[in-house]
This record gives sequence, structure tokens and C-alpha cells, in this order.
Amino acid sequence: MALLSVLTPVLAVVLCLVLGFMLVKSRETKTSSTSERKTEVASKAKDFKPWVDQDLQDDTETTAREDEDGDWVDNCEEDRQHVPYSPPSYPEEMMLQRSEEFYTLLNQRRSVRFISPKPVPREVIDNVIRTAGTAPSGAHTEPWTFVVVSDPEMKHKIRQVVEEEEEVNYRQRMGDKWVNDLAKFKTNWIKDYLDVAPYLVLIFKQTYGILPNGKKRTHYYNEISVSISCGILLAALQNVGLVTVTSTPLNCGPQLRVLLKRPVNEKLLMLLPVGYPAADATVPDLKRKPLDDIMVRI
Repeated sequence: MALLSVLTPVLAVVLCLVLGFMLVKSRETKTSSTSERKTEVASKAKDFKPWVDQDLQDDTETTAREDEDGDWVDNCEEDRQHVPYSPPSYPEEMMLQRSEEFYTLLNQRRSVRFISPKPVPREVIDNVIRTAGTAPSGAHTEPWTFVVVSDPEMKHKIRQVVEEEEEVNYRQRMGDKWVNDLAKFKTNWIKDYLDVAPYLVLIFKQTYGILPNGKKRTHYYNEISVSISCGILLAALQNVGLVTVTSTPLNCGPQLRVLLKRPVNEKLLMLLPVGYPAADATVPDLKRKPLDDIMVRI
């Protein structure tokens, strides 16, 4: 009994040490496991190539890393001089008439995949692109580049890149639901119109500007700005009787940028085949939503 009384405190201390060691070891194992999982997830995320085109992600904010590399400059210019602005003014009756006529014109716009090889005057394309360049942009940085391709050999190279990636998109990246939703429109990865259309217009967004001295300039809201410009471009094409199909070739951007020798600050946003509609062109019989379904009055 006396010996047991002496050993009891010693056993209690040993037991506490063992429990403490086991607790610490458990925490270390848990931390190590969590760290390994995070590393594994990060590695998978880096290697994973989803169906969405990550090349289109917007990145207009100036990050701390960008500030630290010393290549960026502040957009500090002198105040812009303001000039008088007097746009045309119309009587209400004419306003109503013009709004109805413009709606009728654009309501006829359709995505057309059957395009005639008939030549289109280059001056018309120049004016259409010039019109697209009137779009508003963040801090008036005008972050767009329109690459107009008419060379048959280059058009075919573009088609090869697009069709190769589009086949992978349809077979693997897009998933059954998306492919089934597109089936009713009878679309696939074959893009004959990329060879046939007189012009291919590839619209690149400039993720940042490059000044003559090599410094970088922030392009605010570059993707939104270029998207607005694309909308104006579609309206301008409809206005002159030309057709196109809005194409956003997934995962083709980097290859086409290199093929067209565009700088690293440019990323492909949209590809438009442009021309007259083919004599036997058809389009799906679609109906647009009524006004009450797209507008909320408050």
C-alpha cells in the first residue's frame, strides 16, 4: 500500500505526458493533412482545363504585384479640355419614328452561318470598324484591337485552330446538357464559314496598355468596354446589309493570338465572320421576348 501511494503521483504525471504527446501529435497530423490537401487541390486547379475560356477572365484591377514590378504607371494626365456638345435634336414625332425604324432594322439581325463568298468593299469594313471604335471605355483607354483577316491562307489556319478546339469542346468540355441544348440549332464544330466569309474580324481586348517607353497602363473595365464595342459593331454590320455569327471560340485565344502575332497584353474576345448572306441561307425560326419580359418599370 505504501509503495502504491508513492507510485500514484508518478503514474499520474506519466499519464498526463502521454496524453499531451498524443494530443500534440494529433494536431500536427491534422495540420499536415490539411496542408497536403490544399497543395493537392491547388495542383489540380492548376492543371485542370475547364470548358470555360479562362483566357477571357477580366483583370482590370492593378494588383500589389503589378505595382511592385515597377513597370506600371499612373494614369495621371492633365485634365481633359471640355468642348461644347450639341447633338441633333428631333421633334417627338420624328424621335418615335426613328426609334421604330431602328428597332425594325436591328430586330431583323440574326446569327447567320451561311455566308456568301461575294466580295465586300474594304471601305465598308473600315467604316464599320471605325463605328465600333466610337464605343465608350473606362477612362477613355479604348482597349480594343480589331484584326481584319481577308487572306485565304490565314483564314484557313484560323479555321484549323478553331475546329480542333471546338471538337474537344463538343466532345469533352461542354457536357451533355450544353451539347443537347445546341442540337436543336444544328451546330457543331465544323465551321465552313471561316473559309468562305470574305472577312474574319477578330476582336481582342487589351488587358492593359503598353506605352512607347514600355511602361504598362491600366485599362479599366476592358472586357466590358470591348463588349459594348462589339454590340455597336453588330449594329453597324446590320445597317449596311452584312451578316455575321457571334463566335466566342473557347480555348482558342492563346493560339490565335500567337498566329496573328498579337502582343501578350491582348486576349481574344470574339470572332466574327463577315459577309453577305448566302443565297440559300437559313436561320432558326426564333421569337424574341416581349418588352414586358425584359423591362421593369419603377
